[in-house]
Amino acid sequence: MKTLEKKTPSRGRESIDRRVISQSENDSAWEAPVLVKRAQPASLSIPGDLAVRAAFLARLHRATDLEGWVERVLHERVELEESAFSEAKKNLTP
Repeated sequence: MKTLEKKTPSRGRESIDRRVISQSENDSAWEAPVLVKRAQPASLSIPGDLAVRAAFLARLHRATDLEGWVERVLHERVELEESAFSEAKKNLTP
């Protein structure tokens, strides 16, 4: 069986580095910069009794920042749920 050979450019890393450095001052060699905006954080409202329970548990875990503790717990739970979903999806797929 004949194997297909993937053709790669013969330029080495040093050659590419030299080319990039030589064009670094030439503005026409570069594309326009891409501006990226950071997504706004979402706010969540939780019932007061749940907030009190969360504050108690955060203190129990010696967390100094309630918001950070809640974020960490929520992150862990989302990862757990995603993992369970992926596993269930695998089991349902023939």
